[in-house]
Amino acid sequence: MFKKLAIGAAFALALAPVASHAAGGGEQHIEDFAFSFEGPFGTYDQNQLQRGLQVYTEVCAACHGLKLVPLRTLGDEGGPHLPEDQVRAYAAQNFEVFDAELDDFRPAKPVDHFPENTAAGAPDLSLMAKARAGFHGPYGLGLNQLFKGMGGAEYIASLMVGYTGEEKEEAGTIFYENTAFPGGWISMAPPIADEQVEFADGHANDLHHLAEDVSAFLMWTAEPKMMARKQAGFVGVLFLAILSCMLYLTNKRLWAPVKGKKTA
Repeated sequence: MFKKLAIGAAFALALAPVASHAAGGGEQHIEDFAFSFEGPFGTYDQNQLQRGLQVYTEVCAACHGLKLVPLRTLGDEGGPHLPEDQVRAYAAQNFEVFDAELDDFRPAKPVDHFPENTAAGAPDLSLMAKARAGFHGPYGLGLNQLFKGMGGAEYIASLMVGYTGEEKEEAGTIFYENTAFPGGWISMAPPIADEQVEFADGHANDLHHLAEDVSAFLMWTAEPKMMARKQAGFVGVLFLAILSCMLYLTNKRLWAPVKGKKTA
């Protein structure tokens, strides 16, 4: 039985590139970024999340919304962790929401969500990193995420840096060649460029770093409780390990008198 399972697993791994190609419609090149939250003990980098929030606000928010993310969570520990006054100022200065009681728009408050953006017909980014987590592996199982730590954040970052500069027009629509997008061509123009965003801390702002920062932020929007789940999982595994040892020792003690008797 074990031999059959091992052969089946090996066969599935061997078919991974083929299945990915068939599902995506073309060969994809996904770069393996070294994100701080990868691995069983990884955590979000607070400074990186704050930089990613800035990139989203100044670049991505023009076309993409985050309708599932409450603005108040920007102050949560484990996330960007902005001070309360900064969360209020950020919400009021950057977004307006429709208030049914006023029957008009008003500045956003921390209790509101990031507003939905449908002007450009672009997808909402709230769960994008989670939706793209299984981009590689047989039938979208995401084996690269399990074994290599490659998931949705890598896909988004690779998409940002994957433009080759080639363009083509089909049916009146301009398509841009992108090595990370399934099929190789995408209708979204390159969204970010070198030095497009300036950081107050003087952090590097080349294309690669900007893509990495905003991808980390989008990973947080999709998995804000990732660190809590990792901690709960570690405690659960530790508890089961201790319980297993106790059960083994108890079983050994209970059966010791019986096993010690010699049969006539």
